[in-house]
Amino acid sequence: MSMRIGLEHVEDLARGAAILGTGGGGDPYLGGLMLRQALQDGRTVELIDVEALAVDDFVVPFAMMGAPTVLLEKIPSGAEMLAALRTTERFAGRPVRALLCAEIGGVNALLPLVLGARCGLPVVDGDGMGRAFPQLQMTTYHICGVPAGPMVMADEHASTVLIDTREAAELERLARNMVVAMGGSSSVCLYAMDGGAAQRSLVRGTISLALGLGRVVREARRGSSDPFAALLAYLRGTEYYQHCRILFAGKVADLLRETAGGWAQGRVVVEGLGSWAGRSVTVQFQNEHLVAREGERVLAIVPDLIALLDSATAEPITTDGLKYGQRITMLGISAAPIMRTPAALAVFGPAAFGLADPFTPLEQLG
Repeated sequence: MSMRIGLEHVEDLARGAAILGTGGGGDPYLGGLMLRQALQDGRTVELIDVEALAVDDFVVPFAMMGAPTVLLEKIPSGAEMLAALRTTERFAGRPVRALLCAEIGGVNALLPLVLGARCGLPVVDGDGMGRAFPQLQMTTYHICGVPAGPMVMADEHASTVLIDTREAAELERLARNMVVAMGGSSSVCLYAMDGGAAQRSLVRGTISLALGLGRVVREARRGSSDPFAALLAYLRGTEYYQHCRILFAGKVADLLRETAGGWAQGRVVVEGLGSWAGRSVTVQFQNEHLVAREGERVLAIVPDLIALLDSATAEPITTDGLKYGQRITMLGISAAPIMRTPAALAVFGPAAFGLADPFTPLEQLG
């Protein structure tokens, strides 16, 4: 299976990726602008199934690393993306045959397509998370034994740094310090692998899924029907995300957000409206939403997805886009099964973020 990604897909893809990004992954509006620019003058990019790869094809995930709040002020030019890719090829001594997504969330779902359009490389339909996460080791590539390094980082001047370690936690430590030195954001290529490894480790079909999510919201609004009902119906028909529901609805009553250590960290308090009046839910985030609590009761917790959407339009709201007084509808969505295994939870379950709450699947949190 393959499909051509063109200008007509950009808006839907950006919206769907932001829903799956659980508040993080960078501003999808920015990614959409960059993809539109890359697709101008008839450029296209091909989305391919992972089974189309030969087992010895050299493939590499591409992403932006850093705080989403910084990315809004320091927009990538594209030169740094190309520099990261070419340095990866030079160090490996062979050309990249296809690009992968590190995460499906926000701008990081769109940037591999931007780079693919500029370089004429296909992008594999899938990613390493089925959502977004803030740290480099928090991927299915790592869980499935793909070495994280060597990793190439490139800043806005297209200056590159290569970190040659295979240990994911060590790579995160070194790269987090480097991204701060690079001004808070960086283009990165890491988890370079062959086609066989990609077939074993990919969360499949998530780019086309994001495209479908964005489309159903748009079509529901155009037809004056309920976009939340359409969105939940679509999710319930998918392989990974069939457990989903509205957790809460209200307005932003309090917001604490700061950029620290290369992340956007904080919490948002939502006071209930309508049938939720008189209640309050707090969502804690580190780039992405980690846990939603009503008092001491957990409504949803990482690695399951927590998405905050505009109550009127169902447009997803990123952590850097949260504002006092916004009317928000909160969705809980089950993570892909590979993300809920004991090996996965050891890397990106609640304890990895310092949360005392154990992981409980969304479907068991009535």
